[in-house]
Amino acid sequence: MIRRFETRDLDKVMSLWIHANIESHSFIEADYWKKNYEMVRKQIPEAEVFVAEENEKIQGFIGLTDTYIAGIFVKTTEQSKGIGTELLCTVMKHRDCLNLNVYKKNMRAVVFYQHRGFKIVNQEIDENTSEEEYTMEWHR
Repeated sequence: MIRRFETRDLDKVMSLWIHANIESHSFIEADYWKKNYEMVRKQIPEAEVFVAEENEKIQGFIGLTDTYIAGIFVKTTEQSKGIGTELLCTVMKHRDCLNLNVYKKNMRAVVFYQHRGFKIVNQEIDENTSEEEYTMEWHR
């Protein structure tokens, strides 16, 4: 079930956020994510967030600011089961266009978005990590 984020979800969402980032971005030092934890924790309640939940356990979430997807995060054990697609489709129903940044080395994510109609429109270096990243866009 996909539902809107509630304040009571914050600890579980943040646990998923830190673990998913460290696991899917092995090319970035884990300390980077740990240093940004508190900032993201403050931003989550201000964003538009949807969670995927099964048996009252959060399996994944997507965070948006207007048309910008800050990220889709799915528990490692729940990946490749359609949860990320379901989260993305939920927000695609309510937007005419979406955009995001994704690290070039995170090929699994790049391919995921491309298969759902996103196109690479720019490539640059993320100043915070010195890693190459793509800007991707989707239009209805």
